[in-house]
Amino acid sequence: MQRFAKTFLSIFVALLSVSLELGVHTPVNAAPSPGNAMVPAGSGTEHVILFVLEGFSQDSLKSGSMPVLSKLIKEGSVTWSATAVQPALRLPMMASLVTGLPVEKHGITWNSFEFSRGYPRAPSLFDYLDVSGGRDSAVFFMDEALYQLAKPAPYTDYQLCGALRPECGPQKLVAYIQQYFQKAASGHGYGHAVHALPHLLVVHLPEAGRAGVTQGWNSKQYQQALRTVDDAMRSVLDLFKHYNLLDRTTILVTALSTKGNDPGGEVTQADPPAVPWIVSGAGIARGQVIRQPVSIIDTGATVMRMLQLETHTEWDSKVIEEIFHTDRATRTVPRAKKR
Repeated sequence: MQRFAKTFLSIFVALLSVSLELGVHTPVNAAPSPGNAMVPAGSGTEHVILFVLEGFSQDSLKSGSMPVLSKLIKEGSVTWSATAVQPALRLPMMASLVTGLPVEKHGITWNSFEFSRGYPRAPSLFDYLDVSGGRDSAVFFMDEALYQLAKPAPYTDYQLCGALRPECGPQKLVAYIQQYFQKAASGHGYGHAVHALPHLLVVHLPEAGRAGVTQGWNSKQYQQALRTVDDAMRSVLDLFKHYNLLDRTTILVTALSTKGNDPGGEVTQADPPAVPWIVSGAGIARGQVIRQPVSIIDTGATVMRMLQLETHTEWDSKVIEEIFHTDRATRTVPRAKKR
């Protein structure tokens, strides 16, 4: 019976993967709804990239393995102590990231894909972008547990892969993103009607965390995984540069776990961990330490603000206003100390 259940799950996930690769995307010419007002212009942002890492903290930069991310930190705003949620596991954490809600409100406490539980009822960031005038989102997840969050929406496309597809890795995910952009920009769609390059691109890169858990946090494999993740980020940024989007793009980087922690397990530390939260690019203050309290829950509202949108729907996510460019002098981000 167990063997049958595992076989059924593998077949179901494979079929779901194929259907999600085709995407759920039926854009129309929609105007902003009356309940969503435009935030005053000035950020210069038309596109947002959200990189979601695993097994990454300030200590990970000491080896110099991540020059791209180090540059984003130098040129942007950062805190290394954004509050995560409890349980600090992959699926609950990502659910809080995209719904803007704590675990007790979105209700996802488990850490594996369970078909019978369905999609989360709480609206996600993608839903808010959808109803705010049809802003496109493209989401690239690298773990089967995150199928739980792949709720079909008119302006959202998903691409998921993970352990059931051994070929999946950062390079393969980048290739998927490159193919997506090429087809979206061609006017022929991506197996369906894609009329615009995504306003929000979400890229999940768990490679460093996986290497740390399996090979050790001080291993050569962990350092190589950091370089692989950094190279993947460089490739995505190069893609935006190729399409002349980079000067109108804001990049946000956070993590589902820090160095030394496993978000794929079932038990986590007693208190919610502190994770990095880094923002750089169009409209963002340079070289600044973020002083106000930040939670990963605040990611959603801040992305909405970047895209000059706001929602009047009640949610826990709040805008981190401090990161946006002003004329005041910025503060210097302290460098990680060398051993």
